[in-house]
Amino acid sequence: MPRNTLTVTDNRTGKSYEIPITNDTIRAIDLRQIKVSEEEFGMMSYDPAFTNTVSCRSAITLVDGEKGILRYRGYPIEQLAEHYDYPRIAFLLLFGELPSPSQYSEWNQTLRRHMMVHENIKKFIDGFHYDAHPMGMLMSTIAALSTFYPDAKNTQDPERRLLQIQRLIAKVPTIAAYAYRHRSGLPYVYPEEDLSYSGNFLAMVSKRHEQRYRLNPVLERALDILFILHADHEQNCSTNAMRSVGSSQVDPYSSTAAAIAALYGPLHGGANEMVLRMLQQIATKDHVTEYIKKVKAGEVRLMGFGHRVYKNYDPRAKIIKRLSDEVFAVTGTNPLLDIALELERIALQDDYFVSRKLYPNVDFYSGLIYQAMGFTSDMFPVLFAIPRTSGWLAQWEEMHRDPEQKIARPRQIYMGPDRRDVPDAISSGKQSTASPTAEKVQRT
Repeated sequence: MPRNTLTVTDNRTGKSYEIPITNDTIRAIDLRQIKVSEEEFGMMSYDPAFTNTVSCRSAITLVDGEKGILRYRGYPIEQLAEHYDYPRIAFLLLFGELPSPSQYSEWNQTLRRHMMVHENIKKFIDGFHYDAHPMGMLMSTIAALSTFYPDAKNTQDPERRLLQIQRLIAKVPTIAAYAYRHRSGLPYVYPEEDLSYSGNFLAMVSKRHEQRYRLNPVLERALDILFILHADHEQNCSTNAMRSVGSSQVDPYSSTAAAIAALYGPLHGGANEMVLRMLQQIATKDHVTEYIKKVKAGEVRLMGFGHRVYKNYDPRAKIIKRLSDEVFAVTGTNPLLDIALELERIALQDDYFVSRKLYPNVDFYSGLIYQAMGFTSDMFPVLFAIPRTSGWLAQWEEMHRDPEQKIARPRQIYMGPDRRDVPDAISSGKQSTASPTAEKVQRT
């Protein structure tokens, strides 16, 4: 009878160990029993960037990169994006089920009530230089919220946690809009209770002299869909930062600021801006073939293709590609679109890219849409952070409810020098009484 175990033989000693397998994983701590002598620390796994390490059990998001599947709480992303709005998806991520009509009404009212921010927040944002990056302003201001809500430090109280979650999801678009207005030299616009979540953000960003901003329903819905697509994506860099920092039981504002910092990096939240730069560099549709040749020669990179997880067509990219047609019908066609379409057409027919499973990802078309809607490229990661806040907080809440979670503390392999005395100690003859030798590899 097959057993759900893994047998490991240590060829240094000839001893075999039977390690339990659960959910196609082994517990790293079970490797510690493998050692040559009892004085040793025990075997560990070495996994830079956590490419094959499971850090948690989660019931929030499923990503199957081989099949091109993304599901929130079991629901396919395609269905959620077609039938629901972002507040419903935030509720789903946090509570595990789609809201009933009464729950949705109460949830919406709660978010709208919390969208206002303390007046001193405006003074805080005013302190930034006029050309400060909006992502830096968002990150810093979210961190500062922990000083406005000292009750957030009580992370062991479920009711306190829920209140901070509601505050954060509601206030992030307001702060993001304020950062945009500060960068543009425009007065801040308050949220309005009768506008939708995405509609409020568009109004706070775009309103000028008119008494009431007139929302375009196509653009409002497009932003809502983009928010849904970016709401969560399993244990990526920023989510890992949220969980890792949150494991110290710090308040969620500080954890969210850490997650925003991770998203700030060009390899994470700045990818769609890099796609735009590539398309601008190609310049015309006629230059696409030449650019493809340079990619194959290793001279340049093909941005917006391929994914750390997806080895198939990113399901979000398919939705965004269709969405772009609706947006451009309102805004006018982005001149870079023809280049993007030609680039995708050639790449998907070329065995060089197909054999390497390099398909368009979510960043390939999203930047074009954001640009068509009037956002500058430095706002792209901010537009990513707004909806991802609900996913981060769902992961943060799940972590707090997990009895197995402890403060994050990875091990290391020490590769530095053995013990050595400082020159002054040697010349004075006062040497340490510690052992003169140290292990070449020390595990701390």
